[in-house]
Amino acid sequence: MKMGLYKQLADLWKRPKLTNSENYKSRLIKLRRQPATKRIERPTRLDRARNLGYKAKEGYIIVRQRVQRGGHKRPRIKGGRRSKRFGMRKNLKISYQLIAERRAAVKYPNLEVLNSYWVAEDNNYYWYEVIFVDPLHPVIRSDRKINWISEKQHTRRVFRGLTSAGRKSRGLLNKGKGAEKLRPSIRANQRTGK
Repeated sequence: MKMGLYKQLADLWKRPKLTNSENYKSRLIKLRRQPATKRIERPTRLDRARNLGYKAKEGYIIVRQRVQRGGHKRPRIKGGRRSKRFGMRKNLKISYQLIAERRAAVKYPNLEVLNSYWVAEDNNYYWYEVIFVDPLHPVIRSDRKINWISEKQHTRRVFRGLTSAGRKSRGLLNKGKGAEKLRPSIRANQRTGK
């Protein structure tokens, strides 16, 4: 049975450490030497990028972002001697993917995050590729499928949890029974006292 190009690429990326282990190892060596935020010419995973809305035309930008693995620590409090103040652990309710999107968005403040996907990981880091869109670009404004991102309500959408990774961490991918109190948000539901 014949498979298309994107289907073959998707199958290769299902188990990248096993199917193409030599390529994966050499890619990791290159990634470790690069800076934490790096703009790249074309996506590493073309099938995944296309699934998430990437088009190979002007106005679309791909940025590879590195995120350190492991727990997060609170800053040490200088004043006070109470024991509960000395807990260093900080539990974040957001994923590494959302952290990567936000860090990349800080570096490129004039662009909007469309989506992102996993690329690689080792013992110390995760790498994600973030798809950016330039909302003021004339090609983007004239495209009916993506010009919604130019509207005012979509500015800084990554910091408001409106990307796919943000919606997942907010619990908004759950629908129906058991998800009654998630919308518009958990805190809004608590305030109204439903």
